Amino acid sequence: MGTYSFKLPDIGEGIAEAEIVAWHVAVGDVVEEDAPLADVMTDKATVEMTSPVAGTVVKIAGEAGEMIAIGSILAVLEIEGGEEATGEPAPAPTPAVATAPNEAAQVVKPDPVPEPAAEVKPEPKPEPKPESAPVVKAEEHKRVLASPAVRQRAKDLGIDLADVKTAEDGRVRHSDLDAFLSYNSGGGYRPAGGKRADEQVKVIGLRRRIAENMAASKRAIPHFTYVEEIDVTKLEALRADLNATRGAKPKLTMLPLLITAICKTLPDFPMINARYDDEAGIVTRSGSVHLGIAAQTDAGLMVPVIRDAQDRNVWQLASEIGRLADAARTGKARSEELSGSTLTITSLGPLGGIATTPVINRPEVAIIGPNKVVERPVFRDGVVVAAKLMNLSISCDHRVVDGWDAASFVQALKRLIETPALLFVD
Repeated sequence: MGTYSFKLPDIGEGIAEAEIVAWHVAVGDVVEEDAPLADVMTDKATVEMTSPVAGTVVKIAGEAGEMIAIGSILAVLEIEGGEEATGEPAPAPTPAVATAPNEAAQVVKPDPVPEPAAEVKPEPKPEPKPESAPVVKAEEHKRVLASPAVRQRAKDLGIDLADVKTAEDGRVRHSDLDAFLSYNSGGGYRPAGGKRADEQVKVIGLRRRIAENMAASKRAIPHFTYVEEIDVTKLEALRADLNATRGAKPKLTMLPLLITAICKTLPDFPMINARYDDEAGIVTRSGSVHLGIAAQTDAGLMVPVIRDAQDRNVWQLASEIGRLADAARTGKARSEELSGSTLTITSLGPLGGIATTPVINRPEVAIIGPNKVVERPVFRDGVVVAAKLMNLSISCDHRVVDGWDAASFVQALKRLIETPALLFVD
């Protein structure tokens, strides 16, 4: 028998280290070639590391949440043969799943490059397991689809993902775990009185990136938020008419119409559609609208970007919103689709809310938050009528955007939204 030392390959983007997000194997597991070993995360992406050989895992580099240097040993496997081998895999392909809000690499400065990790010596071969406890092979982990965060939570709660019912796509989500816990006494829940035990969740992976980015944004940017009430009665009527005659076109939500209004308003307020490099002391006012759409996924918040939103009509915007949201939720969004935004819009959808104070997606200088639509009585020409009203929030970087500018922008936006025919007039 021999051993094979699998080294963490160069994942690209000039990174020096990566975070271990989740292990798919443990010491003693038998793995097949190309079976998943671990998920590792850079500032931009999560990448699944697979085993280049078949064998038995005899050592792993560390626990989830720990950092590992590129080129250091991730895992050691016992293999057939009498010599020790070292894995020098080719560079990993360009990661497909960006795992942090837009421009995360510009928010968190990388730590100094660590010294190369010392060579990991394989541990002695573990004692054979009894017949009553068969070895769990790594390929069994592949049968259940789940994000690293969901896998880690299930592991912490002692839940076998194979026992959890899922939607038609077969992917286990946090909501599926919640439902499982609600109807089962295990997994950290105490059945008496329906109470659940305290749960400690390690902040790693995307959740840690989000925490770091949001903290950096609040530390560096003096936020202020302006909220205005907008009558969307006519806009909602227009949306209903467009959907009734859409044919094969995608169904419109309010979001494509709001984006159209934003894009028509921004040319008169270039300070809103900008990025601020505070280290260089330069504000870049963008000529194009690359609009970030904050999307909640099982792994956490992601911000896919609609490129050149100003050149798209409402149907094209609806299609692109749907495509990007699906790519983010399923982990198929490319790195370039989650970076480079010049302005972000964040909406809680059906959860709505009366008003929000969204956190700016640094290095942008503004973020727009539409809130829920409510029907209330209003006075029009002395008569009480029913109207559909929505509060619109905007948070701005006070170093770049003055209060007058933000208020003027929202008022101009309000005029377009309340007279929606103007959205289709050049």
